[in-house]
Parts: sequence; C-alpha cells; structure tokens
Amino acid sequence: MLALIRHGQTDWNAAGRLQGRTDIPLNDVGRAQARAAASAFSGGLWQSVVSSPLGRARETAEILADALDLPIGGTYDELLEQEYGEAEGVHVAEIASRWPDRAIPGKEPEAEVARRGLRGLERISADHGGAPVLAVAHGSFIRYTLSGISGHDPRHYPRFENLSSSHVRFEDAAWRVHTVAGVEFAEVLLDLEARAAEDERAA
Repeated sequence: MLALIRHGQTDWNAAGRLQGRTDIPLNDVGRAQARAAASAFSGGLWQSVVSSPLGRARETAEILADALDLPIGGTYDELLEQEYGEAEGVHVAEIASRWPDRAIPGKEPEAEVARRGLRGLERISADHGGAPVLAVAHGSFIRYTLSGISGHDPRHYPRFENLSSSHVRFEDAAWRVHTVAGVEFAEVLLDLEARAAEDERAA
C-alpha cells in the first residue's frame, strides 16, 4: 500500500500560478497543513515517508515523518511534478487563452507522466519490501498516475487539495486505486463514468 500525498501550499499555489518543476518552497500555511494532516496517518500502519526531490514535497515529507516518528526515506525523481515548460509561473486562468490546444512548448506529455508514476510505485515498493509507505508528490503527477492505473480520463478526476491522500495497492499482479483524495474509489468511479458519458454525448 502506498499513499500518494500532495504537498502543502506554496505562495504560487495561493496565487494560482502553475508550478511544474519550478522549485517553489512551502509557505507557512503549507507547513501548518502538513502538521495538521499528520494525525490522519497515525495508528502504526505506515512505515516510512518518501518524496519527490522538489523542496515543497521534501519539506512536507519531513514534517510528516517528524510528527509521526517515522523514518524519512529517499527522494524519487519518478515522483517529480509534470514539466510544464513555458507555462510554469503563468496564472492558471491564462493557460486556455495562451495555449487553447494545450500544446505548451516544453510540456511533458501526460502519458509519460503516467508511465513515470507507475515506475515510481514499483521502485518505492521494491526499495521498501512492499511495506506501506507515504509518498509525497504533486497534484498533476498524482492525477496522471491514478488515471494510468484505472484507465480513466485524467480530466475526469477531481482536483487534489494540498495534503489530500490517495491510496494505491499492488494486488492480483497489478496496481489498484483504493481511494482518491480520501474518497473510496467505488464512489469516485461513478463520477468518472458519468463524466465520460457526458463527453460522449457532447462529441
């Protein structure tokens, strides 16, 4: 079992700017979010905390590890956020007008983010002997990784709030999504299918 956790808030999050690989640190709100979220992971299930190398993810992981008295593991390049190229630092509201077709120069393809995410899950699991691990990463990364596992359109997944946690488990020879931002996947699946049906009707 792995919990994919979105990092705490940064100033660019608060301002609505796209971060991607730009290494923006946590702000004080983000640090408080991480401290407040730690209790949700207490109880002895989780064995260690790992993260993306970006500072906002690493500091979130360190806060969680300290609060839970868990070992802090390594950083994994596979957990890095999607590269957004020329859109990094741009306000989210401007993206559609500047790149209507979303063909942003320098952007990492979504399918590659999903493949990278699956490689990361495999590597973390292997490095930790299959033990339950908290993995702090990024919103778009989590979205595409979950969609790669479930086979659903990533656009139909909900938005991931800071410190939201989504659980995946390796079972029956494959990764399975168990929860999405704290909601059971069976419940989320209904919404994913409804959104897919809406797209088909609109096509």
